[in-house]
Amino acid sequence: MNWNTYIKSYQSYLKIERGLSKNTIDNYTFDIERLCLFLVQNNIDISPVKITETTVQAFVYEVSKQVNPRSQARIISGLKSFFSYLIFEDYRADNPLELIETPKTGRKLPDTLAIQDIDQLIAAIDLSKPEGERNRAILETLYGCGLRVSELVELKISDLFFEEGFLKITGKGNKQRFVPIGTFTQKFIIIYKNNNRNQLTIQKGNEDHLFLNRRGKKMTRAMIFTIIKDLATKINLNKSISPHTFRHSFATHLLENGADLRSIQLMLGHESITTTEIYVHLDRKHLATIMNAFHPRK
Repeated sequence: MNWNTYIKSYQSYLKIERGLSKNTIDNYTFDIERLCLFLVQNNIDISPVKITETTVQAFVYEVSKQVNPRSQARIISGLKSFFSYLIFEDYRADNPLELIETPKTGRKLPDTLAIQDIDQLIAAIDLSKPEGERNRAILETLYGCGLRVSELVELKISDLFFEEGFLKITGKGNKQRFVPIGTFTQKFIIIYKNNNRNQLTIQKGNEDHLFLNRRGKKMTRAMIFTIIKDLATKINLNKSISPHTFRHSFATHLLENGADLRSIQLMLGHESITTTEIYVHLDRKHLATIMNAFHPRK
């Protein structure tokens, strides 16, 4: 079998058995295709079953001259996963990346917004325009519920359980969770639905999606990014922000106000508490307050 056959088999495994999203599968595939391109450019004709540690090491060395350590670590991790799959399927007995060290990248702390920044961004929305109520509801939902942008664009009306105070969210790997939604955020979603969304001619297949563009189709991730970037420019915010910045701010502000990490983990949909622990590093003042309040020798 050639590389493409193995890659397609691996893609099916990631989709069916691991339940990963198309974006994640595409990222895994890109790493393997990058290795394939290296082999072609260097006239190396070898299958993934026979490729050696020496060849892979040469590829990693070449990559290290082109990308930063974080990207290099991601590529190594992606390839390790691919070759682990080949071992699992008994195509080969060893992983050629087993002894290749991942570069130390440190832990990148996420950017956050102050509450005043968020208020300014929302206040800058032009509510006189047809999309104004929608954009306000989008920002309030991103910040009020800590959603990923992919979760936001896929949010459906049938996922709104306002009486119970929850949203049903389908996250990474199609895993579902219930996220609390406050009455404040609910109010702006209801305003958008009643004043803006019901005025649209909704395209077939988009009837249940909550956030729609002016053509009546579900919004894209790129559209959400653009809305936020434009608002940041409008208020002269000297930060590079994205939809994920609102998610980080959601978690950070909860922690600063006394929420426990386990609860934040459940709301964010993190598989591991280690992922959530990054927010502990964001506010040293908050940590000092906690120690002074609870340590017996304060």
